[in-house]
Amino acid sequence: MRIFLNAKLVPPHRAVLSVYDHGFLYGDGIYETFRSYGGVIFRLDQHLSRLQHSARLIHLKLPYGLAKLRTSLYQTLAANRLSNATLRMTISRGVGELGLDPDLCARPTIVITARVFNGYPKALYNRGVAATVVSIRRLGSDTLDPRIKSTNFLNNILAKIEAKRAGADEGLMLNREGYLTEGTISNLFLVKKSRLYTPSPQVGLLEGITRQVVLELAGTMGIPTEEGFLTPKDLLRADECFLTNTSMEIMPVRKIGKVPIGHGKPGPITLELRKAFRGLVRQECRT
Repeated sequence: MRIFLNAKLVPPHRAVLSVYDHGFLYGDGIYETFRSYGGVIFRLDQHLSRLQHSARLIHLKLPYGLAKLRTSLYQTLAANRLSNATLRMTISRGVGELGLDPDLCARPTIVITARVFNGYPKALYNRGVAATVVSIRRLGSDTLDPRIKSTNFLNNILAKIEAKRAGADEGLMLNREGYLTEGTISNLFLVKKSRLYTPSPQVGLLEGITRQVVLELAGTMGIPTEEGFLTPKDLLRADECFLTNTSMEIMPVRKIGKVPIGHGKPGPITLELRKAFRGLVRQECRT
């Protein structure tokens, strides 16, 4: 395995970070997760655009331009001889003296890791996962801008712990007003009477790249779609439910807590969208 660390591809034992890196000390950094199919990174430009936006929002100057970041990702894939893989690019504020002042750091630290990934087990897609609404609330937009894909993930980690203790695969988080926002690592969709619903960005969520792809596909497929203010009651009354992110793509949800969604198995619109998503991947990545 080779890890990209500040422009060098090194083995894991040489991928060493300083204990004074502000990413380690304060969670001061951003990241993106990518997925490659047949050696082609899906929706790469959109991911890099979001990374750039995250950097702008935390006043972090990226160490390279977007062209160099793109090249670095493919260099990491090639160095590890990977075709189907997930990659993570992490950019921290960098090494500096103790203290919150970003000016203490001379330059950012960039790390790219890659691992072979051929998708989740088919059994999960066939039966769907279990989710639950957790008590941990999503940080409000007036606390931390949800458009920042930050390395500071403690809010989501606590929600994940609660979900696991409840026997669920994913925890769904509400905002302070009680509206559904997103999962700990996913965006949320539900279907009611053949109409697709998803929480509006106004409730405070990170707009996933896969979420956007689903909205695009729904538009081309003629599926009525609404971004709105959804509550747990709306979720429990849904005919279908699914989650999205880069690695899981479109994952059906079979139940919320102990309540089955619909018939307790993936519904027709979920399956249609998943099929269309896989077709789009084959088209864009030529796999």
